[in-house]
Amino acid sequence: MEYQFIRDPISGLRIKISSEHAVIGRWLNEEIGKDKIAMVQALIASVASSFEPLTLQGQEIDLILNKDEAIFEAHALHQDSEDLIAYQDDELMLEENGLSSGCGFEDFVDLINSWQEFTTGR
Repeated sequence: MEYQFIRDPISGLRIKISSEHAVIGRWLNEEIGKDKIAMVQALIASVASSFEPLTLQGQEIDLILNKDEAIFEAHALHQDSEDLIAYQDDELMLEENGLSSGCGFEDFVDLINSWQEFTTGR
C-alpha cells in the first residue's frame, strides 16, 4: 500500500493514497484526522490480544479489524434495494468500486503509527 502524507494549506493534514485504497484515505482524512488516533491505537492493542474482530463504526465508513487484516466499508455499500429504487427513474446505479478496501494488519499498524508521527510533527 503506497501513500503520501501532505500538509495542505487549505484542508490541513491529508493522506494521498492509491485509488484501490481510496476508502482508507477517506477514513483517515475524514473519520480519524489527528484527534482520534489514540482511540484507533487502543483498538489495535485490543485486537492484538483478542480472537474476535472488532468494529469501529464511523459516520460514513466502518473499520473491521482482526489480527490478520483491516477492512474498510463505506455505509453506502449496504444500502437497501428499496433505498435505491428512488434513483431507478434517473437510471442511476450504486457504484461499488471504491466503497470497500482492505490491507494487512501490520500494514494498517504501520499506517496509523506513521500518521500519528506526521500529525504530531515528529
